[in-house]
Amino acid sequence: MPLHDAARAALARYLEGLEGDVRRVADDEWGLTLEAGGRPLHVGVAFREGLVRAQAAVAPPGALDHGDLLWWNRQVPIVRFGQTRAGETWIHADLPPAAVDADELDRVLGLLVLAATQARGHAAPVG
Repeated sequence: MPLHDAARAALARYLEGLEGDVRRVADDEWGLTLEAGGRPLHVGVAFREGLVRAQAAVAPPGALDHGDLLWWNRQVPIVRFGQTRAGETWIHADLPPAAVDADELDRVLGLLVLAATQARGHAAPVG
């Protein structure tokens, strides 16, 4: 089985084996809802461009300081923050196919939730 096919199969098995709100939204694409900072974190996970990609919206425009985001990007492995042109903060992670197994997927999702929780804890109220 080619590496990409094995990674796709491992990702599907892992996500479909999770308890809670996990839904398959398209071929090679899932949505799951996790808790981060006392609020739902809606995570999209997809196999795209040869990578497993996970992403989630973390905070609305203006809620997080750009300097904090840059500093956090240097501190946390695998995951990183980015902002949309409108200023909404997102968290992202990518895994190469060779790294796709249950332990590494647990690690990535755990880091996503941890970083999103910490960011939400620092977010300023907006509105």
